[in-house]
Amino acid sequence: MPNTPSSASAAQPPTAARDTGLVAALLILSVSTGILDGVSYHALDQVFTGNMTGNVLFVGFALGGQQELPVINLLVALLAFVLGVIVAARVLRIRPTRDRVPRATTVMLACGTAATLAIGVGWGWIEPLDSTGILLVTGVLAFFLGAQASALKPVGIRDISTVVVTMTIVNLASDGWFVGKNDPHWLRKLLAILAMALGAYVGAALYFSFGAAVATCAGGVVMGCGAVVLRVVSNRLARSGIRQSRI
Repeated sequence: MPNTPSSASAAQPPTAARDTGLVAALLILSVSTGILDGVSYHALDQVFTGNMTGNVLFVGFALGGQQELPVINLLVALLAFVLGVIVAARVLRIRPTRDRVPRATTVMLACGTAATLAIGVGWGWIEPLDSTGILLVTGVLAFFLGAQASALKPVGIRDISTVVVTMTIVNLASDGWFVGKNDPHWLRKLLAILAMALGAYVGAALYFSFGAAVATCAGGVVMGCGAVVLRVVSNRLARSGIRQSRI
């Protein structure tokens, strides 16, 4: 019996409904990035490992004469982040798929989770870090957060990058009722901003209360939760026959 419009719509749930799980996973990952940036800023010489916009500005400040900023550390974070993006993009290119969430994406998130937890545990043993240790931790965290941002691109939800919210703020303000538009995705944009802020708050609070090691482990645990949710949702979408789309 041929599909009618009503039967086809019944076979595939509305976009907003089927993306709810993906949005939840990305929000969790945004919280983890906020936590790790909160730790790295306070414990790694004011360097961000996820938010590269801040690092670019800091490099400019340093070149302009601000003496306190660690140029080498900032450059390590920037280069490691870019390398992570390139590696993830190459892996996804080598293993192409039409799945909404490629298996390679969750594998890379799992590797990032394991690396973050290992750093947190190791940090607890050798704290405080010397200058070499700071550069190493900065590079590893930035690498995996760059890989995460790149690996999540096939998911196709542009409002939540998990590492930066500048364009999310722009889109929220420019597409909403403020300018006479009806934005169907305003809530997830707002939640993405709040998730990053929440993560930064948790990261800073844990750092000042319990130290960098505990805060880093917390970031790894939250990242792992995001990866698990993403894999579960991916499996459900695969069983439903839903492939990649960009919204």
